[in-house]
Amino acid sequence: MAKYAGHETVEKNAVFIYSDNQLGYKFSDTHPFNQKRLTLTVDLLNALGALNKADIVEPRIATDEEILLGHDPKYMDIVKKAGRGEITNEQGEQYGIGTEDTPIFPFMHEASAHIVGGTLTACDYVMQGKAKHAANLGGGLHHGFKSRASGFCIYNDSTVAIKYMQQKYNARVLYIDTDAHHGDGVQWSFYDDPDVCTISIHETGRYLFPGTGNVTERGTGEGHGTSFNLPIDAFTEDDSFLDIYETAFREIVAHFKPDVILTQNGADAHYFDPLTHLYGSMKMYKEIPRIAHELAHEYCDGRWVAVGGGGYDIWRVVPRAWSLIWTEMTDQKAPDGPLPSAWLEKWQPESPVTLIPTWMDPINMYNEVPRKVEITEKNHQILEKALYMIRSIQS
Repeated sequence: MAKYAGHETVEKNAVFIYSDNQLGYKFSDTHPFNQKRLTLTVDLLNALGALNKADIVEPRIATDEEILLGHDPKYMDIVKKAGRGEITNEQGEQYGIGTEDTPIFPFMHEASAHIVGGTLTACDYVMQGKAKHAANLGGGLHHGFKSRASGFCIYNDSTVAIKYMQQKYNARVLYIDTDAHHGDGVQWSFYDDPDVCTISIHETGRYLFPGTGNVTERGTGEGHGTSFNLPIDAFTEDDSFLDIYETAFREIVAHFKPDVILTQNGADAHYFDPLTHLYGSMKMYKEIPRIAHELAHEYCDGRWVAVGGGGYDIWRVVPRAWSLIWTEMTDQKAPDGPLPSAWLEKWQPESPVTLIPTWMDPINMYNEVPRKVEITEKNHQILEKALYMIRSIQS
C-alpha cells in the first residue's frame, strides 16, 4: 500500500481520543494504576477552556485481528477467559495475569481492547491526514509482551499501533518513551526491525522495575542500531533529564528519518511519584511535548501520536503534566500561574493530598540533591555511550 493513503486534506490540527469506556481498565480501588487520572485531566482541560467537544474523538474497540498484530492467540484467549471468570489466578500467572501487579478483573479483554483501539484511532487520524497530531492519554501500556502481561499492562497498545502503521501505511516509526520505567515490551517487539526505532529514557534498572534498558541494548540483526536506552541515575533532576532527552532525540531523529513519531508520556519521573526515585518537575513536562512537537514538524510533516503511560500521583502530577501535552499539541500558550479555581474546588475534597494550586511546581519542592554534579556527569556518560554509534558514523 502507498504511504499515507487519503492524506490530501488535513481537517484538524489535533484530536483528543477519549471516552468513559477507557475508565473500565481498572484492577481495583487500591491498585496504583488508576484511570481516574484521565477524568481529572479531561476535567482540568475543560476548566481551562482548552478542550472543546469538537476536539474529542470516540475511541473504537480494537478487533481481535488487530490485537494479534502484537500478541499471541493463546494469550488473548487466556485474557478473555480471565475476564469471564473462567480461570484462576494460579492458571493465569504464567501469562502474567492474576498477579499482584496485574490482577484479573471482569471484562479485562474488552477494557484492554478499548485502550488499544484508542491508540489505533489516533494513528488513523494522523496517518490518513485527518489531523496532524493525536493524543490517546489512556494508552501507553508499554510493558505488555507478546504472550504475557507485565507491570500493569495487559495488551501493549504501542506495539500493536506500530505494527498496524507498518502494515497499513508502510510507515517508518520512531517511538520515544519518557516513562520512568524502561519501555521493555515495545523495545523487544522491534529489537530486530530496522524500520522501527525505539528510544527509552528511564531510571536505571538497578533500582527500578523492570530492571532492563541497559545502554548496551542496541538491537540485533538488521535492527542493530535502532534501539537506544538512556538509563539515568536515581535523583536525576529536570536539567539533566532534559539535556539527555533533547540531545538524544534530536540526533536520533535526524539519523533515523521517521515518517511518524509516537511518544509515550509516562508522568512518573516527577518528584511526587510514589513508585520511582527521579526528581522531575512540571518544567520537564512542559518541555517534553514542546520538543516532540517541533521535531515532528521538522522531520515528519507534523505526524505525531502521543499516548500516556505511567503516573501514580494522579492528583498533583498527572492532570497537569498531561494537560501540557494537549496545549502544546494544539498550539495554545502553555498555561502558567494558578490552576482553574473551579477544578481545585471540585477535586480537593476528594484528594488525599493537598493539590498544587499552580501549573508549575513550588520552588524548593525538595531539598538540594547532594550528588547533583556526580549524577549529571554519570548521565552525560550514558548519553555519550548511547549515541556512540551514530556519532562514529557521522565522524
